[in-house]
Amino acid sequence: MKRSLLLLAALSSLSVAAYGFDAAATWGEQCAKCHGKEGVGDTKMGKKLSIKDYTDAKVQASFTDEEAFKALKEGTKDKNGKVRMKAVEGMSDADITAMVKYFRTLKK
Repeated sequence: MKRSLLLLAALSSLSVAAYGFDAAATWGEQCAKCHGKEGVGDTKMGKKLSIKDYTDAKVQASFTDEEAFKALKEGTKDKNGKVRMKAVEGMSDADITAMVKYFRTLKK
């Protein structure tokens, strides 16, 4: 039994290592600073930027996955052209797609 659990744990870590991207960890490291761990936007920076509550189903329904992908890939600007969110760096299109999927899980 112990051996099976160890093997399962090793295989799980290998699959993450082989792919090399963990959307939940990336959210915690890069996105939560502004958006908050749960996606509520209740951080100091989130409040300053009036970040929306991404746990709200209505807010999530207000944009498509393609729009979310574009925001991550290209960043976002306000109506005056000032950068609100920088484009993500070091992520492949597959990584960004994984981030969008993770982001959608924040909806309550």
